[in-house]
Parts: sequence; structure tokens; C-alpha cells
Amino acid sequence: MKPEKVTMFKVLALAGAAAVLAACGGNSAGGSRNETLAAYKSGRAEATTVNRYLWAATLETLDFLPVFSADPISGLIITEWYVNPEIPGERFKTNVYILDSALRADALRVSVFRQERMDTGEWTDATVNPATAREIENAILTRARQLRLNQIDG
Repeated sequence: MKPEKVTMFKVLALAGAAAVLAACGGNSAGGSRNETLAAYKSGRAEATTVNRYLWAATLETLDFLPVFSADPISGLIITEWYVNPEIPGERFKTNVYILDSALRADALRVSVFRQERMDTGEWTDATVNPATAREIENAILTRARQLRLNQIDG
């Protein structure tokens, strides 16, 4: 990879990490993030959770992607790289941030990353159509609304 791309990747990774940390801060209502898992299971601690419909809809919408990490407390879902068998020369992954416990459009942020395979066999970063992330967000929001309506009707 060229040094310019490495520098750009580092800057983007740092900005993403800062955004995640900023989204986590400032919430004094509810339990502490330093509580143990046993405290949550016993009911002594209260977890700060994300909207359950957005969480379930995200997992359902992206069920074809292998999940690398999923944390329902912080609202972060990171997928592994996925190679479509019909297009073996490109792969993509997504990061989904659920930022709120409310079922709102601004409570969801999707990032899509794409790479193309070079003739040497190395993967290199490629551009992603900005509409792709919006379309995934809309699909997740639509499914979350359906899940919520099914819960109300049922």
C-alpha cells in the first residue's frame, strides 16, 4: 500500500474511533459500563442498551455477512470481509452503529468498506457509492418498523 493510503487509513480509523467514543460519553442515566456480566445477569446492574428493534433488524438485514463483533450494549456490529461468489474480485464489510434507544433514523449509522483484488493478489481499498450505506440504513429501518408493528399487533 502507498504511504498516502496508509496515512489516510490511519486518519479515518482514528476519526472513527473518536466518533465511537463520543457516542458513548455523556450518559449518566442507568448503570455503569464497569459492571460485571454477573451483575447484569443477577439484576443488580442495569445495562445501557440500544433499540432492540434496530438491533434485531440489523442482524436480520445483514445475516448473509459473517459477524466479526457484535455488542448490544454499545450498539456496534462489525462484519468480516465478504466476497460475493459471483464477483470474486471484490469484497466488502460493514460497520453498523446504533446510537440511541429510540427507533429513529438518526439513531443508526452504517459504514461500508469495499476492496478490489489487484493482479498481484493484494486487496486495495476502492470507493463505495455513498447511496449504498443509505440503502442499507433504509432497509434496516424498514425492517425495524415491521418488527415493532408485529410486536404491537401480536
